[in-house]
Amino acid sequence: MAFDFILMLTANDRTIPDAAVRLREALAGGVRHIGFKDVGLPAAELRELADAIRAAGGRSYLEVVSLDEEKELASARTAIELDVDCLLGGTRAEQVSAITRDHPIRYYPFCGTVTGHPSVLAGSVDDVVTSARRLADLEHVHGLDLLAYRHAGDVPELMRRVCRAVRKPVIVAGSIDSAERVSEAAVAGAAGFTVGTAALEETFPAETSGFSAQVRGILDITARARLHSTAPRLLALVAHDSRKEHLMAWLQRHRRALAGQRLISTGGTGALIARTAPELSVRRLQRGARGGDQQLGALIATGDLDAVIFFADPTLSHGGDVDLQALTRLAIVHDTPIALSVSSADMIAATLPEPGP
Repeated sequence: MAFDFILMLTANDRTIPDAAVRLREALAGGVRHIGFKDVGLPAAELRELADAIRAAGGRSYLEVVSLDEEKELASARTAIELDVDCLLGGTRAEQVSAITRDHPIRYYPFCGTVTGHPSVLAGSVDDVVTSARRLADLEHVHGLDLLAYRHAGDVPELMRRVCRAVRKPVIVAGSIDSAERVSEAAVAGAAGFTVGTAALEETFPAETSGFSAQVRGILDITARARLHSTAPRLLALVAHDSRKEHLMAWLQRHRRALAGQRLISTGGTGALIARTAPELSVRRLQRGARGGDQQLGALIATGDLDAVIFFADPTLSHGGDVDLQALTRLAIVHDTPIALSVSSADMIAATLPEPGP
């Protein structure tokens, strides 16, 4: 994730009764990440919401706010039945991940001690950080849900410490109701944030009244905040053999910007990157001919990659053309930026955050 705005069709920790109507307005506003809670509407209506988000090419989220174990585990099963992309919240990570582990859903439990409804985050900053580290170590936990602005302490410090303590993405949720708070989350290193009640109440500045305009206003605020984001990006760097020198020249030119990012590459290209710029963090997959392109495709399908840079040679016939077509198709389906030329790769590099301290 690259600091995304997740619109929650919720108020006071409940899915709103007119969520279907609001969804149409939200899509008209241009939002792509949309979620709802596990309480407030029957499962059949939640299914209609999830189907509509998917049909519009969006990414769907179900956030668990039920407090007792039976309801939380039932909500995890509901998320699987609804086929949502991400399951947020909940406090029983071990039990829930035992349910979700064999499904494509991405799981982001609450870190820290969460109580009440609407939910609040209790305990010290140290307690929350310790919880975040423990949860992030679980194999089938893909990120964390942090109720930062429901905490009574120093919220910017809390966000910074949690984001720096783990290598998995952190989504900041709860009571984000101003551009200042959005910016604070970006600077702290969050991968995304949720807004529900504040959007429905049209709290944020917008060009006109109305829910669609409110969504556009928050998206504008997000775009400005993203320029100050400190969350590292996960970038795939790949090149056909005849374009590897071009990729290395591009890498040298953007070496400073790439220093704070996490790179992933197919085997041959990854080995070349490691020799050319040994200070960069690069994870090598299989060589392209041995399945590396398919491994990249899987990362696109799970939403893990922030962008793909593939220096392709259009003048020659390649055995990997089918693989490139498959990667391009997946990037379109999962709304992942893909750059196939130097100039388009430059545009991605221009959006990279400065390395954090």
